[in-house]
Amino acid sequence: MKSFEYCVPTRVVFGTDSLDRLPAQLEKSKASRVLVVYGGQSAKKSGLLDKVLALLDGAGISHQELGGVQPNPHLGLAREGVKKAIAMDAQLILAIGGGSVIDTAKAIAHGKANPEIDIWEFWLGKKKVEKSTPVGVILTIPASGSETSDSAVLTDETILQKRGLNTEFNRPAFAIMDPALAATLPRRQVACGVTDIMMHTLERYFNPIQGNETTMQLAEAVLRVVIANGSAVIADAGNLDAMSEIMWCGSLSHNGLTGLGGAKGLSVHPVSFALSEKYDIIHGEALSALWCSWARYVCKANEDNYKLFARYARNVWDIAEPDVKKAANAGIDASEAYFKSLGMPVSIGELSCGVQDEAGIEDLAARVSYHGTRRVGTLVSLDHEALREIFAMANH
Repeated sequence: MKSFEYCVPTRVVFGTDSLDRLPAQLEKSKASRVLVVYGGQSAKKSGLLDKVLALLDGAGISHQELGGVQPNPHLGLAREGVKKAIAMDAQLILAIGGGSVIDTAKAIAHGKANPEIDIWEFWLGKKKVEKSTPVGVILTIPASGSETSDSAVLTDETILQKRGLNTEFNRPAFAIMDPALAATLPRRQVACGVTDIMMHTLERYFNPIQGNETTMQLAEAVLRVVIANGSAVIADAGNLDAMSEIMWCGSLSHNGLTGLGGAKGLSVHPVSFALSEKYDIIHGEALSALWCSWARYVCKANEDNYKLFARYARNVWDIAEPDVKKAANAGIDASEAYFKSLGMPVSIGELSCGVQDEAGIEDLAARVSYHGTRRVGTLVSLDHEALREIFAMANH
């Protein structure tokens, strides 16, 4: 087990009617001026936005709103939010939604605290975040885990470039998590959320640092719970028992817990960014379209990888096959079948973008490898050629 530091300062307020505790959370954060950030029309149509604003009014908290956040959140709207937050001197950025809304709120928070720096400089790694504004979250889509994570993604829609940023300043001050707020989500959105939760866990689980039993078993438990309850919430998002399990697993999958003592870094996530930034593919669908091809590629790299995938097959999928290589492949096959059962794509060919030729594959690999200047992944360090082969495998 590698040495690590672990601190998740986000205050989690979980359960039915937890939204009513919003004023108390704002009081703890000493926030009397709040910028409320949300996505499309669902927050309005459901009445959630009106309820939040009524709670703010009742608590005497000044507020303004910024709507219109899209999947693969756009830099342009985040910049607009920064200007708004500075103009009103916001003391907290309140996100109502899922990962894209939360990540936009994090970007606005950094920009509000650092008005002399364009926020994209942080995502490009040219500037380091050294201070920020508190962020609060009202979670409506269990998926990204951004409500407790140190991560945030942004897309510069003008140049089709998606980037991730990891910093402890990305951790929200509080997260209100009421499973009932996710009860009306459409099936496709739930399926993408379940997939993203699994991916955050899988990409930490499959790392070259072994002998890390506590963390490994925690990851396996999260995966088993997500798999067992995923089908239930797909069938009925109003199944609050199942949704509560999925919602909590979403936070556990990306707050660092399931990777402690292992090698840091995700693999399929940065690979999937190429599909999201170029074709605006929904994040969860880009992940499921690539994971099985990635898994089959890295599994065969060495004997240790076969053993790790065989462990996954046995401990997560209850596959009893004694042969290591057969068990490993059976675990990948079981994962693929599960994604299909959720209605998720398991190849690029199933996506709307339809990458057809070698030039398209080459461009995707170049986007991930930064034109051959970086590698991604920890279980197997993937260079440009490896990435091109994975994209080619997935393009069927």
